[in-house]
Amino acid sequence: MAAADLKAGKKIFKKCAACHKIDGKDAVGPHLNGVVNRPRASVEGFTYSDALKALAGENWTPENIDAFITKPKDYAPGTKMTFPGLSKPADRVNVIAYLSTLN
Repeated sequence: MAAADLKAGKKIFKKCAACHKIDGKDAVGPHLNGVVNRPRASVEGFTYSDALKALAGENWTPENIDAFITKPKDYAPGTKMTFPGLSKPADRVNVIAYLSTLN
């Protein structure tokens, strides 16, 4: 994460903002405040897909987030997340670094 560009990550996050908020409120997807190292499928009151519920118990580590946002449907078959993923590793590193600043 040391080489991450937070400004670029904030810009890339705009792709996520169509479904995810960072103000502590849920939208189509759960809010992403504090998502880095938060237990998966743990936002109180959000209705997760069975695919994400099955992944509960582990945290959203940077590595897990990277794998998920590479291609969500491959990481969690059956997820309700329709986002196709971020194919560029630098984009993923940058957005994860940006997410890690949000509490």
